[in-house]
Amino acid sequence: MHLLALPFPAFDPVLISIGPFAVRWYALAYIFGILLGWFYARALIRNERYWGGQPPMSVIDYDDFVVWVTLGIILGGRIGYVLFYNPAHFAENPTEILQVWKGGMSFHGGFLGCVAAVVLFSWRRGIPFLSVGDLTCAAGTIGLLLGRIANFINAELWGRTTDAPWGMVFPGAGPLPRHPSQLYEATLEGLVLFLVLFFLIRRGALQRPGLVTGAFAVGYGMARIVCELFREPDPQLGFLWGGLTMGMLLSVPLILAGAAFIAVALKRRPLQPA
Repeated sequence: MHLLALPFPAFDPVLISIGPFAVRWYALAYIFGILLGWFYARALIRNERYWGGQPPMSVIDYDDFVVWVTLGIILGGRIGYVLFYNPAHFAENPTEILQVWKGGMSFHGGFLGCVAAVVLFSWRRGIPFLSVGDLTCAAGTIGLLLGRIANFINAELWGRTTDAPWGMVFPGAGPLPRHPSQLYEATLEGLVLFLVLFFLIRRGALQRPGLVTGAFAVGYGMARIVCELFREPDPQLGFLWGGLTMGMLLSVPLILAGAAFIAVALKRRPLQPA
């Protein structure tokens, strides 16, 4: 073992186990991420100052939407992981596609699932879909923060080897210390992005539908690319063209789409000027 490496805390990925029933930290991250994001979105809807007047939806509307977005996150995240990261394995073992408790979720797939949920729900309710998307992106950073912490607890998605004094030896990752890249992602993709979006909301971003969504897409894409420089690529994929990773490649169109959303949102008049 490297003499300067930090020992990995002895976390048990299972919080409580009663017979065949087990409560895992990974599942709790999803549950609390959705719940806390839901409460945060409700608080944003209730604050008319952020909207410059009456918000375009009610708290009850968003309460109903939570079921839709939860399905979008889970289905999109799993399908994205199957298609983007390990299609050959799941083609040979299709029954494992449903075993989500073993891990294996793609953010980019989950994001597309959220987009589908936002568009379908908004169309059905007659609500501006960009405003629903803005709320969902603002709240989604909480889930990203908790999800990456759960990745750290599970000792998965670890970083590349390093000589940094905070390098950590992860179980199953060999004897060399590695970057705790899960915590880097929790900080940038979760905490920092949450604060940036909240600052924009306080400055009236919700009055320009699509602005928060675009800022989220650009911010997440940039944060993910930075963190991918420290994160070990998935073993079944490795490094791709020019040393790029799948996470980097999937983040490029996300950044471009986000920039387009920002440009369009800034050109339009505020939805409800203060």
